[in-house]
Amino acid sequence: MDAHADKQPPKMSGSYAEDHLARAFVTALTDADPATRARAEERVRGWRRVLAGMTDGTLRIGSRTPVEGLPAWVTPEVLRGGFATGAPIAGGPLLPYETEAARRAGLPEDRAALFARSLTEEGLTELWALLDSARYEIVVPEEAALLTVAWLVRAGEAEAALELVSELRPFAGRLRFTPRPSGAPAPDTGSVHRRTVADAGAALARRRSNGAVEAQREALAVWTPFADDLLRHWLETADPEHRVLGRDPDAGWHARGAALLDRYGSLAREHTRCGGHRDPKGNVGILRGALEETTAGRPLDARRTGLLRHAVASMVRKRGLPGSERHTALRDTQAAQAALPSHQALAHLVAERLSGLPQDAGAADVTPLVAPVTEAERRRSGLPAGTAVPPAIRRVVEGARSAPLATLVELGVVPSAEVMAELVPQLVAVETAAVYEDGSLRALMAANYRAFRGRRSLLLLDLARQVGPGELPWVRAVSARRGEGARTEGSAHAALRQLGEVAVDGFPGTLLPNPLVRELAVLAGRAGLDAPLVEELAADIFMGTFSPKFQSAATVAAELLGGGTLYERYYGIDYEAVLALAGNASRRAGARTASGFAALCHERAGGPSSYGVAANGTVIEQAQILTTHNLASLVHRVGIVPASGWADLARRCFITVCRLTARVHHEPRPLATIKDAAYAWRQMLFHLSMCDDAAAAGVLARMREETARHPFHVAARLAPALAGLRLVEEGGSFGADGTADGGRARRLTGWATSGHWLSADPRAVTRR
Repeated sequence: MDAHADKQPPKMSGSYAEDHLARAFVTALTDADPATRARAEERVRGWRRVLAGMTDGTLRIGSRTPVEGLPAWVTPEVLRGGFATGAPIAGGPLLPYETEAARRAGLPEDRAALFARSLTEEGLTELWALLDSARYEIVVPEEAALLTVAWLVRAGEAEAALELVSELRPFAGRLRFTPRPSGAPAPDTGSVHRRTVADAGAALARRRSNGAVEAQREALAVWTPFADDLLRHWLETADPEHRVLGRDPDAGWHARGAALLDRYGSLAREHTRCGGHRDPKGNVGILRGALEETTAGRPLDARRTGLLRHAVASMVRKRGLPGSERHTALRDTQAAQAALPSHQALAHLVAERLSGLPQDAGAADVTPLVAPVTEAERRRSGLPAGTAVPPAIRRVVEGARSAPLATLVELGVVPSAEVMAELVPQLVAVETAAVYEDGSLRALMAANYRAFRGRRSLLLLDLARQVGPGELPWVRAVSARRGEGARTEGSAHAALRQLGEVAVDGFPGTLLPNPLVRELAVLAGRAGLDAPLVEELAADIFMGTFSPKFQSAATVAAELLGGGTLYERYYGIDYEAVLALAGNASRRAGARTASGFAALCHERAGGPSSYGVAANGTVIEQAQILTTHNLASLVHRVGIVPASGWADLARRCFITVCRLTARVHHEPRPLATIKDAAYAWRQMLFHLSMCDDAAAAGVLARMREETARHPFHVAARLAPALAGLRLVEEGGSFGADGTADGGRARRLTGWATSGHWLSADPRAVTRR
């Protein structure tokens, strides 16, 4: 096991950065979208800085302090994979609000000058006004630093203020430590929102017309009426049986034909979205071409006459004679469709509605924002009154809805655990800041926490921890002001239980994403709970061992699931042996490790194997199996009870398994999808183990019925897994290789060092 730690993870090599630089470079050169190209160009610059820093030694990838000359608390710019570029987020050119502050104060556009002014009587007075009004925004944590200095000065903590200034001063010319003015204070409520009203309004204002929709609108409004007029013109020459050129046209007919051709030229120059009318082999092209010939005085030959007759006959047969009841009804419907306002126009109308609301928060009530067009709006915009706002625009507005998290999950505004993880810091910030008794300090620390959670994680080695909010100098400076506050440990416990229930109930077949795990762990610490919560580890930088909290989490799982539960039997776990490992920790490279737990995971993964990402993944997956990846801690120590019940969660997990398995059939590299399916399967087994026997039996009995709702290959692929589950449920067990009954029954896990059996082509399987 230790031999693994002596090798450099493949992700640490320069080839990883070079590969991402090449991808960004190609995107910057070839993508059709200018915004996408611009973002790719920024990534190119970032990856170039990474490679340059790795080459000259100014970057130490894998360290908590990756940038030479910058302490750990400085927020670094981090690219995909956790690579620091060497640039601090709070650095770079002055932002507009800094430039404006310098202009008002008559200072040079220099951060050091702004820093020095903030420490004058005038500067402190301005900062105190911001503290009292809470009309500021903290986007990166550094922007909270001078507000904290001001609070300390006003609180009489001059020594602490001076110490903080001394720590900040070396970076005063490089980093921005002043807050951003805001039009409104941040809300201190239990509601959250995915985007602000300003974000939603800007997204709608940027909405452009849909080319395909506008082409269809042009076809219905312009070219269909022209085609009808062209057909009517030729029908004037038809005999009673509608045989074209049944009689010779008169001079008036030729004059009207010339006018039609002139009209066509004008329409073609003005309306360019459609091209079907230009096709000489299409019906309209045939009619127009014949008209051009006759108007020019050239007789039609037999071939063109035949084409003309066929075109007229087919147009009449398909839609009826122009003016007939059938033809008129069709054209009325199409005209109504063409007259519908564009999504772009409606998006801009809704953006106008949003502009009247506070911009820096969400909207508590979105109903009036997505109501049909009013009469007053019709007079102002020309859009038909009563026109409904289409779903695509409603979804943008729904993203700005401010409501309790559970409500947003139920409404589908929060569609995934990953999106939920983005919102949870809004709630946890309020909870963690509640320990500060002073209201202005409480608001400042909540804003600082929200900003800190926007900090991207670094790639770290040797079990090093990410920088925590308590390590920021300005947070340390006010730590003595933490008190009991209005909120107690019981409040933090209640918040943790609620968030855990929302996550598990809302997304039962999904691993809790690392950002969400970190927030739950913060609340667990505030609540004083012994509830170990573990992150998902990256297989490409895994060094072969685990921190002690993994052993602690496995111990909690053993307490909950030991004694012969379905989960324990299915995965062949000896939870008694897991309990015996408690307290078995060692120290390596300055970090405590759970050596016994790591050895057990390696053993369960098949023992020593070649070093590589897939081999690492099999070991990490065994740790997830033993710990239940936080489910046991949430149930056994936090006390979550999902509102929909364990049986419903198990059923929904299996639906997720089937949905993911269906995707495998069409993916050339399906291993990531297979892993997700195996994770959902594992969570299903946990939920089944929480059910009583009758409820679990009911879920198991309906699995075959569920597979029948999906393409036939889903049942074929999952047949070995279902056979294995029935085997264990009936008291059987798998062999050492995870199979039984000659391979017809298999234990479903996600990682494999060779081809995964779930990806095998099922076409040879006969549908039953």
